[in-house]
Amino acid sequence: MKYMLIWRATDEGNAAMAEADFEKMIETVGRFNDELIRAGVLLAAEGLDSPEDSVVVDFSSEPPLVTDGPYGETKELFGGFYILNVASKEEAVEWAKRAPSLGAGFKTEIRRVTTIDEFPQDNEWIRKERAWREKTGQL
Repeated sequence: MKYMLIWRATDEGNAAMAEADFEKMIETVGRFNDELIRAGVLLAAEGLDSPEDSVVVDFSSEPPLVTDGPYGETKELFGGFYILNVASKEEAVEWAKRAPSLGAGFKTEIRRVTTIDEFPQDNEWIRKERAWREKTGQL
């Protein structure tokens, strides 16, 4: 099963990150990533750029309204994510608990990633997506 670990930081967490030793933080995250790779569970990992550079497309009007981001409350913002292939939600939680953190002000949301097999297989668009996934080695 695939799970997404979404890193979130509060203002307190963002302040701690701004004060942290960047080289040490990279090394710590790199060691964690290496553990994930050696365990064979890491499928993807990305950090996100500053929320001040984000853009929000709001579909509550026609045409959609485009504004500077970030989206919603700024008390907690996404900072990056991992996608893991693990046996259970409990295993995803265990990996999240082992991840590097600067302490208070950081949280990790864990969500299962749905699969194409959960959608109606007789749908034309699902069949096209399945073909694309097979062609690109994602299935």
